[in-house]
Amino acid sequence: MPVEELVYVIDDDPAMRDSLDFLLESAGLKARLFESAVSFLAALPGLGPGCIVSDVRMPDLDGLELLKRLRATNKSLPIIIMTGHGDIPLAVEAMKLGARDFIEKPFEDDRLIGSITAALSGATERHKNEAMAADIASRIASLSPRERQVLDGLVAGLSNKLIARDYDISPRTIEVYRANVMTKMQASSVSELVRFAIRGGILND
Repeated sequence: MPVEELVYVIDDDPAMRDSLDFLLESAGLKARLFESAVSFLAALPGLGPGCIVSDVRMPDLDGLELLKRLRATNKSLPIIIMTGHGDIPLAVEAMKLGARDFIEKPFEDDRLIGSITAALSGATERHKNEAMAADIASRIASLSPRERQVLDGLVAGLSNKLIARDYDISPRTIEVYRANVMTKMQASSVSELVRFAIRGGILND
């Protein structure tokens, strides 16, 4: 696994945190430990890609509330919930709130590692997609109002002449704006420009 992929372990039991840290290290995974959901959320804005392994029953802020808070952020870290015996109804509720999986204690090491590995694979791809979408959105934001109008015309399939007629300016001027749009959007073709527009949220797939 790439070094930037971390497993964020959240558990108020120090022995459990240490045990999970040792298990993950043995499996070649790097962990960052948190003693509470509150401390994790405080650090969340600065965290990179990875997945969360959290106990469901914790003081102050439990695993279910953590899931609710995560849904309100722009972080799409997958979360695996650990539950004790008799917490299955809580685990079901956690799945409804977006948990990727739940593991009942005591759990088999291979079961947990397998779930984490699958979650990390998906998390890395989502992180790349989110980073690309944010980069494209910043390119779109750098366009002037007129360049944005030209972009909208191009992704709508309009020719330079039609865009010029819509805004009552010369086709030659549109060519200049079009060249600026292609440069700022880092697009080598109109088809690539359209793909960028989709990724940037201008168009829907």
